Amino acid sequence: MPSKLKNEILLATNNAGKLFELRQLLAGLPDIALHSPANLGLDLDPEETGTTYTENAALKAQAFVRASGLVTLADDSGLEVAALDGAPGLHSKRYTGTAGASDTDRRHALIANLAGAPRPWSARFVAVVALAVPGEELRFFRGECRGEIIPEERGSNGFGYDPIFWFPERGHTMAELTDDEKNAVSHRGNAVRAALPDLHAIFDPPGGAR
Repeated sequence: MPSKLKNEILLATNNAGKLFELRQLLAGLPDIALHSPANLGLDLDPEETGTTYTENAALKAQAFVRASGLVTLADDSGLEVAALDGAPGLHSKRYTGTAGASDTDRRHALIANLAGAPRPWSARFVAVVALAVPGEELRFFRGECRGEIIPEERGSNGFGYDPIFWFPERGHTMAELTDDEKNAVSHRGNAVRAALPDLHAIFDPPGGAR
């Protein structure tokens, strides 16, 4: 274990939407610099060959911590729709099977596959965050949020499946929420909040051991 860690965290994703959310969720960490791979000149895109969110998050965290030597936070996430037996799940980003498919393409494919299934289309978002500290075992944190899929897109905030993920109790899709509202209820927000006590302990341990 290194005797002194830099006050820096690498956010191990090349997804602009995830980077934006992670920066907001970690903004309360005092005096910690948050880096994207591009900031550090890292051109990595680890292949997600795992069979669970945890395995995929681990693959990304391990690749980026080795390349950077920094405390690294990676996540893997997906949308699980009950009427599709949990699909798209791990394949949420690659749901159409077509290279270069857009978020809009994926949303349209999902709605097409749900045609004929009785509504409501219950669904949940799941995220697993992997926290990698150089020289230490990986730590994992899970978050989820529940709602429904609706056939029409609503809202322009967020990314991915947000415009068709509906919160019945709020009367809004995820894409209609403000950034703060989304972070308060989202799967990624819940996972990152679970990781915050460990992050505080890493950078400000009792007795200043680091």
